[in-house]
Amino acid sequence: MADLAYGPGVYANLKERVSLKGAEPVLTDKEFSETLEKLTPEESLQYGYQTLRDELAMELLENIRSCSTGFFKKIIVDLLLKMGYGGSRKDADEAIEKGGDGGIEGIIKEDKLGLDTIYIQAKRGSISRPEIQKFASALEGQAKKGVFITTSSFSRAAQEYASSIDNRIVLIDGDELAQLMIDHDVGVSKVRSYEIKKIDTDYFSEE
Repeated sequence: MADLAYGPGVYANLKERVSLKGAEPVLTDKEFSETLEKLTPEESLQYGYQTLRDELAMELLENIRSCSTGFFKKIIVDLLLKMGYGGSRKDADEAIEKGGDGGIEGIIKEDKLGLDTIYIQAKRGSISRPEIQKFASALEGQAKKGVFITTSSFSRAAQEYASSIDNRIVLIDGDELAQLMIDHDVGVSKVRSYEIKKIDTDYFSEE
């Protein structure tokens, strides 16, 4: 199966892709159309794939932001389990609790044996530095690693603080959350797949 992840050259000279955070086009519509016509068939397929993936990611976020706190917890638990964290479903369900602010938090197993633990917190809304500072304080004495998830974004100050402290804290914003859900088949279903083949030069070698 061909890897349809975007190669570094596919977006070269194209109108800048609109991410979930928004972006300004760098080409006019005419220039954009002319550049698209110059793409190879494989690049066109990759471009179409990425466009569909971005649209799906935005749909996922719309659904996540409008769901109940209970279902939000289910989404996070399902994703963590698909990524290999949390131990069993029962363990993960019991470890993660709903918070009073519409978010969830808990301490989960990093692996099925529970040799290490991870402090998880997930919220819907923009996250500032004070919230990450509070998260880091809660992390001490409970787990060596922390993962903070938001369906929105982290302020620059929040990101800088998380990267400056000794405790290892991973920040996952809405864009990355949606991409992880797509990668691990959480909340999405496969419609179809394409296989790209090329000439096997070894087969045609007559030596």
